[in-house]
Amino acid sequence: MATSTEPVLQQPIKLACIQLASGADKAANLARARDKVLAAARDGARLVVLPECFNSPYGCDFFPRYAEELRPSPPTREQAPSFHALSAMAADAGVFLVGGSIPEAGPVVESAAAGAAEPTRKYYNTSLVFGPDGALLAAHRKVHLFDIDIPGRITFRESAVLSPGNKVTVVALPGYGRIGVAICYDVRFPELATIAARRGCFALVYPGAFNTTTGPLHWALLGRARAADNQLYVALCSPARDPDPAAGYHAYGHSLVADPLAAVAVEAAEAEATVSLVLDPAAIADARRNIPLATQRRFDVYPDINQGKISFEEPE
Repeated sequence: MATSTEPVLQQPIKLACIQLASGADKAANLARARDKVLAAARDGARLVVLPECFNSPYGCDFFPRYAEELRPSPPTREQAPSFHALSAMAADAGVFLVGGSIPEAGPVVESAAAGAAEPTRKYYNTSLVFGPDGALLAAHRKVHLFDIDIPGRITFRESAVLSPGNKVTVVALPGYGRIGVAICYDVRFPELATIAARRGCFALVYPGAFNTTTGPLHWALLGRARAADNQLYVALCSPARDPDPAAGYHAYGHSLVADPLAAVAVEAAEAEATVSLVLDPAAIADARRNIPLATQRRFDVYPDINQGKISFEEPE
């Protein structure tokens, strides 16, 4: 378990969140993401984050249509053009790239029973993380699916189409340390963040697409809460908001980075933008020294969830 005195971040690293405007054309979305990633790298970023579902519109009707086959890995270019585009972006920019998320298509499952229903397949909301050499470092399938119903405001059921992931994702960035990666609704569940922090992460990264109902209420609040709980950096990366009233889903925007004292250090508005921040090892060390949570926890009163049964691999 990480303590307040361990250097979880080995050296400063500039993080950039790209608040991208995406449309219905996947190839155009990938090309625009590439331009923005390369621009962030030229500005000094070494860790770059794209939004949730950056290669497609966000919505249950779109997930199957835009889904790509990621396994076996590496997939072919025909199976997964976004996989190969992200790998090339990371290598050409020389950055660690949290590739937002893309819809993933699982294998087709044939029914064993004669005369049974048509073959089926599962779909996932999956974040791919690549290194500066273009190699895949990790994949995170969204663990908590966005199923909510606020009468008169918004009803959404990801579980009508998507299946959940089943693991905590901690990614080693050689030369810097570790980050925790999760997606959007995952930020509401502090257990993922707590485990990642106690496994030595210097930042938690959440590509997300909160909406204009829940965004004003909880987007910044949850990012700051996870930062305050764990005394590390938290990055939330949203799509840009589509101003068209006819758009099927209106993202909140407001991509941000919260610092280890839970202050919002940088924040976008609603339009397409890139926000960046140099993450400082001293800021983490100072927060943990000044408010020494690590030495004040009472595991004699309550259990340490970091010592429980935790899945770090998909059970496939």
